[in-house]
Formats: sequence, C-alpha cells, structure tokens
Amino acid sequence: MARRIDVVGAGGVSLAAWEFADPPKTDPEKDPGVLLLHGLMGRASHWASTARWLSERYRAVALDQRGHGQSDKPPQAAYTREAYVEDAAAAIEQLGLAPAVLVGHAMGALTAWQLAAARPDLVRGLVISDMRASALGAASQREWADWFKSWPVPFATLADVRKWFGEDDPWVERPNPARGEFYAEVMHESPDGWRPVFEPEQMLKSRETWVFDAHWEELAQVRCPSLVVRGLDGELGRAEAQEMVRVLPFGEYAEVVDAGHLVHYDQPEAWRGVVEPFLQGLGA
Repeated sequence: MARRIDVVGAGGVSLAAWEFADPPKTDPEKDPGVLLLHGLMGRASHWASTARWLSERYRAVALDQRGHGQSDKPPQAAYTREAYVEDAAAAIEQLGLAPAVLVGHAMGALTAWQLAAARPDLVRGLVISDMRASALGAASQREWADWFKSWPVPFATLADVRKWFGEDDPWVERPNPARGEFYAEVMHESPDGWRPVFEPEQMLKSRETWVFDAHWEELAQVRCPSLVVRGLDGELGRAEAQEMVRVLPFGEYAEVVDAGHLVHYDQPEAWRGVVEPFLQGLGA
C-alpha cells in the first residue's frame, strides 16, 4: 500500500506525505512516530522499504519535500533551509507524530538536525545518514551544476536511466545497481522520454543555501539521542563522522560496510541492523 496524506508547508506550499504500511496499534506515549526525510533529488518512496519495517512497531511517514516527488514545485517558492525545516515541523504537527524520531538522509539529515536544534519539543530522537557538517564550498556547487548538465536527458527507457546512473555516470567509480535503481525512482515519462521529476535549477537553488556554511553549531544544540550513520564508501568521512558524534551531546556512531552514500539502498539489511537497536534504545 501507499497512502498519501496532504500537508501544508511553509508559505502554503502543498506537500505529500506517505505511509507505506498500516501503522500498528501502539501507545503514542511509548512508541514514537517516525518522520523520514529524503536527500536532495530524492523522494518519499526511497524510504518505502525502511518505512515498512519501521511500521511493524511505529507509525512511519515519509515526506516528499518541497520541489521533490509529488509535492509542489512552485518556481517562486522559498527553497531555503528555513523553509525545509518549517515544512518538516508542519508535517510532524499536522500528522500528530510529536515527539517524533527523525530519520534523514543527506540534505534530509541536515533538515532533521536543524529542526531538532530549533524545536526540541517536536523531536525525540535523530538518525543522521551520510551528511557532512562541514562547508562544501563553491567548487562543490560548480561540480554539481556541471554534473546536471552532463545528464543525457531525455533517457529513452528506464533501463537507460539505470545503466547511466549505475555504470556510465562519471561520478560512478564502479558499477552500482542500487544507484541506478535510486535514480530510476525519480524519473517520469514525458512525451520525448524519461526526465527527472524535479527541476535541476531548483535542486541547485536548494543546495546553495547550505553548501557554503558549516553546520556544527546546530549539531551542538541537538538535545535528543542521535545516531550518525555513514557508508564506508560514502561522502561522510570517518573522522568527520566521529567528530559529529563528539559534538552531539548524546551522539552515537555506526558504520555500514559495502555501502556508499545511499546507505539504505546499498545495504538495506545492514542499515536496519544499525538503526533498529538505536530506536529500541530510546526506550520506546
């Protein structure tokens, strides 16, 4: 199943939230709600597998963030850090998940810890998956702009999408079928072939609001138990991840071998193996 729930985000932007399994009959005081936040270019359905096993015990909801998935993509909307954080807060409040556990990947993880710092009343626990706290800088933003331009869109078939992102993309060091599947999930069929469901310019606009700044201060303000997860071959290095754990007042560390940036896609069972004990340790 996939059940859509409409949420009104910051500035009246319409957001799509999704449940991928029926929630269990639980006591909200004991079993927290879980809000899953995808990364840049992602969508709620990337969390479907995670949401299903979470739903054995918790009410798990994944959010299509503004500009992504089936949420609104207004060209003049604010694609700022503040807007993303306010959207997540609105989702927690309107869905009745508070105090929620936030599970975020990449940009979604940044949104999660910024929300946890700003609104501790809404957040019970935090899982940060492969997101750096350091500033990435102007060179990184230029690389992303050039990378978007290199995409051979439109793709003729979804098989072409899987092959390009899983094998032919210059950013791929070795064949990665999971990466191909990840990007196939964010394509839709148009009259001339398969194109992304998002606007690359909006993605760059979203990204430029955080790549030039470091985000250590917000980490230090997080007062709930937090788990930092990195793929062994991901974008978050071990030293930085361990420093993030040190800065977090109640931080824990986990590493997933044979996984890159897309930890929950690359190694779903190992991902579950590190997240599930953390959630159980929250006392829920």
